[in-house]
Amino acid sequence: MKRPSRASSPARPGALPAPRKRFGQHFLKDGRVLESIADALGDLRGRTVVEIGPGRGALTDLLVERAERVVAVEIDRDLAAHLRTRYASRHAGRSQVEIVEADVLQTVLADLAGGPYVLAGNVPYYITTPIIFHALALPRPDCAVYLVQKEVADRMAAPPGDKTYGALSVNLQAVVNVEFLRKVPPGAFNPPPAVDSAVVRITPREQAVIEPELEARYRSFVLAAFGLRRKQLVRVVRTVASLDAERAGAVVAACGLSPEARPETLTPADFARLVRALQTQQQQPAAD
Repeated sequence: MKRPSRASSPARPGALPAPRKRFGQHFLKDGRVLESIADALGDLRGRTVVEIGPGRGALTDLLVERAERVVAVEIDRDLAAHLRTRYASRHAGRSQVEIVEADVLQTVLADLAGGPYVLAGNVPYYITTPIIFHALALPRPDCAVYLVQKEVADRMAAPPGDKTYGALSVNLQAVVNVEFLRKVPPGAFNPPPAVDSAVVRITPREQAVIEPELEARYRSFVLAAFGLRRKQLVRVVRTVASLDAERAGAVVAACGLSPEARPETLTPADFARLVRALQTQQQQPAAD
């Protein structure tokens, strides 16, 4: 992803950097919401927190009071400088604070943490999904709490058959548990966004429905299947896997699924069975 230009006029000494539209910046100011995000991360004593998009440091202030170490990743040059100055004089006797000026999509979060960690982020709405999946790279955080657009939160947590259930729902729920924690109105931000927001928490499933080595194949298949969401399952398998009707039907039958089912009715585990069956089928030699 191409990083936006960072050329800008320097902020006045002592002045807070202004929000920048090209970074999708909306600074959370509601103290109750900030507390709820910090609380949702759990007991942070002795733990490392990686924060995505610390902005002016409103959530960071809470995290440094609770965690042993905070690593804040900020793409905005002026904000990163502001945060370094802020915590150079304020973190003495509290947690260790590290400000990393970088595009989060170009960083390896686990390397920044250097061990087990939890993740918090008020992520730009225009790149929410790429950031969430970037943060799912192994080893995953023990817990991640995001402030996202409510529409995205609804899709993240939607169950099968729900009108908002789709590829995002399936690909997340295959490997993590998703909890919708609270709605956040536009007035909680400066400047206020044009949409409602929500706080969501994701934690790794005790046992993912798909093996790590098949995750990429799984995500690709799910995305393709929901591109055909109005089609029946046999037609979906035929199209996505380039199979004839007989083989596609055999794959569906082997998974114990109805050939008339549609993608929005399948569970993450159903998709996992399909992916495994397709892998097995594709490894078999074609009949003469």
